[in-house]
Amino acid sequence: MKIETYTERETYEAGVRMGKESRAGQVYTLIGDLGVGKTVFTKGLANGLGIKEQVSSPTFTIVQIYEEGRLPFYHFDVYRIGDVEEMDEIGYEDYIYGEGVSLIEWADLIEEILPEHYTEVRIEKDLEQGFDYRRISICEY
Repeated sequence: MKIETYTERETYEAGVRMGKESRAGQVYTLIGDLGVGKTVFTKGLANGLGIKEQVSSPTFTIVQIYEEGRLPFYHFDVYRIGDVEEMDEIGYEDYIYGEGVSLIEWADLIEEILPEHYTEVRIEKDLEQGFDYRRISICEY
């Protein structure tokens, strides 16, 4: 599935819709260059889960946990991970095989330990379409 957004708000709302449709055990991988809108999309997804707390990228902590929504939300940012073994150290499998919703930014860096089934969300810019234009591709694996 492909979604085109033309404003930051539309990218946020695409995340809200996914959050509302999310179910326990859902794993999303989020792929996209720096500055493409991954955090905007993630904030929308968290809102769709009913999370009111301020959501920020867990760049230095690897995982941020939000538990006050209708499902727990585990937000991973593995951009700075040096080795996939670091994921074992934080109890990665407890989160992704648990009852919450997991979203993993830069998931292509830990491809070898992703679960068998997940939903890839890829966000891309196309400046010819406008500064705020985003193409969001969603693919089930």
